[in-house]
Amino acid sequence: MSEPAISLTNLGYFYRPNQWVLRHCDTRVARGSVFALLGPNGRGKTTLLHLLIGALKPCEGGLSVNGRIAFVPQLFEVTFDYTALDMALMGRARKIGLFSQPSRDDEEAALAALDRFGMADYAQRPFGELSGGQRQLIIFARVLVAEADILVLDEPTSALDLENQSLVLERISSLARNDRLTIVMTTHHPHHALAVADDALLMRGQGDYLFGRAREILTEDNLCSLYRAPLKRIAFEHEGREIETIAPILTPTQMARHHSQETIGAE
Repeated sequence: MSEPAISLTNLGYFYRPNQWVLRHCDTRVARGSVFALLGPNGRGKTTLLHLLIGALKPCEGGLSVNGRIAFVPQLFEVTFDYTALDMALMGRARKIGLFSQPSRDDEEAALAALDRFGMADYAQRPFGELSGGQRQLIIFARVLVAEADILVLDEPTSALDLENQSLVLERISSLARNDRLTIVMTTHHPHHALAVADDALLMRGQGDYLFGRAREILTEDNLCSLYRAPLKRIAFEHEGREIETIAPILTPTQMARHHSQETIGAE
């Protein structure tokens, strides 16, 4: 059995003494796999990502990361008017050096990565003028240029429309399958995890975690308990193959109650 890309052993973290955000967290992330973290807000998903990238240090237990990590936060804004090519070239910063200029080989590598994600025609466009989905693809290109081994994504489909959500999920799957990148992603969409993740960790709070193969643990019972909301796992045929997805169940009663709560909150 090959060495995992990431190992968590009895991992724990608190921001205030004895007020644990994470505790007794044990899991392994296989190389070249997609690993999804799911759970309601406040259960420690983002904290775990920050531990993985080294922004935080464990208060208990330990973690092992085998490979170079690239992190893509939920909101990616830039201060300067960089082009898409500039953003991709930043992936070569480790090789180029602080006061050096990118070489022709560096630019060719960046353009090839942009082309891989269908973004070569946008190379000279200002990054800030592009859509959320286009920006995400350019950041993926930068990861390829950086030759990272592990890609950590904080809600990669947040604020994207349906078309761009599908596009980003497709590229995540491609990076794992074809480039053997290890992908760790948080998501509030169980159907996204079911579609692309090999393994998943359900973060239920108070040191209660459920780890396993995504298709095995993303059950209706587990997810309804996790989110305290009714969900349905549905199977159907599409273009000659069986597809499974997960959808919330919104009844008229629930929608009326939600509307009532919004009205009260607005008063």
